[in-house]
Amino acid sequence: MVFDVTEQDFQREVIERSHTIPVVVDFWAEWCGPCRQLGPVLERGVGAREGKVALAKLDVDTNQQLSQAFQVQGIPAVKAFKDGEVVAEFTGAQPPAAVERFLDGLVPSEADGLVAAGDEASLRRAVELDPNRADALVPLARLLHARGEDDDALELLERAPGDFGASGLAARIELERSGTPDLADAFGALDAGDQERALDLLIGALPSADGARDDIRKVVVGVLDELGVGNELARDARRRLAAALY
Repeated sequence: MVFDVTEQDFQREVIERSHTIPVVVDFWAEWCGPCRQLGPVLERGVGAREGKVALAKLDVDTNQQLSQAFQVQGIPAVKAFKDGEVVAEFTGAQPPAAVERFLDGLVPSEADGLVAAGDEASLRRAVELDPNRADALVPLARLLHARGEDDDALELLERAPGDFGASGLAARIELERSGTPDLADAFGALDAGDQERALDLLIGALPSADGARDDIRKVVVGVLDELGVGNELARDARRRLAAALY
């Protein structure tokens, strides 16, 4: 999808459209040699993505207010819009490989869509496409663990080294297998989506956990990672975890 855009229709054609698909704006001019080199490369790249991204061509000579608004100081200038905001940009003619990487960063891959779907078949296909993709391996391992297929779950988790979610689930499986300490209530709360109660029980178990302390810590860190850095519950739990450990 390639079209010309002006100051009169920029809001509709770029800003509003970018809430549906990414829109790449090519700030160019007829007299600009590098613009004429880059334009066909962008058009081929956008065309190859079959409607997953749009390309708007904006002549800076006849749309100077927009050029000033977006601080275009040299052309060609390329800016990508998502949800009404500039999310990526570059200035100057780029080789085709660089343009392809730029566009790839805007359009979800097949694996991205499969991970977002989240069902077992989609997650398995995502792992086939990218065998070390943690955001597919961990949820798939959770599904297997819920069915009692722990060996298969652990095999998947081994392929995501350094991922806190993977480490936490692997530690949980080992704790469940050992049976000590008794963390059934904590894991039950976790499975029920009651992360606050689960964290309370897990952190509360640390002082008397002896040899299981590190595995419990890994489970807690996995939950905190899932909650995210800015989550209030996670911030409080991090403080309590540190106090319990040190």
